[in-house]
Amino acid sequence: MTELSILNIVHDTTVDGPGFRTAIYAAGCCHRCPDCHNPQSWDSGNGSSYSINALMEIIREDEFADVTFSGGDPLVQIEGFTRLARRIKKETGKNIWCYTGFLYEQIVRSSRLSQILPLLDVLVDGRYINAFRDEDLPFRGSRNQRIIDVRQSLEKNGVVTWALDLVISG
Repeated sequence: MTELSILNIVHDTTVDGPGFRTAIYAAGCCHRCPDCHNPQSWDSGNGSSYSINALMEIIREDEFADVTFSGGDPLVQIEGFTRLARRIKKETGKNIWCYTGFLYEQIVRSSRLSQILPLLDVLVDGRYINAFRDEDLPFRGSRNQRIIDVRQSLEKNGVVTWALDLVISG
């Protein structure tokens, strides 16, 4: 897959991970969480087609901004986002955060979904659940969502969550 359906690209966001980030919002989501803040992202037809080359140009525009994949759910377009993540790591070395409604345990058990894991630095997993909404949580919408250190989790063969004081302070 050389084209991705993208709903939006936001430059210099500070709510989708620490520091300044280029957030790429995927079009398409299979979770359809009630009270989703972005229901227009559910339909991949609502996005615009971007080549991986075009996305890399956008990502390179700000040499100091890291990258966040959000949506929708980027894992709905897993092959394309894996190719994009591979290019980001190889060509820029930028830190990559990824938001998904899938749980880490589901992803790691799937040979298809897990292909992206070694390329991610942080995974924010779990569906948005309005009953667990907490506006004081950094970088997530509901208390059930976890901020996962992917490299540590893969090494330890289990979920390792981020120490939020380290994330926030840098």
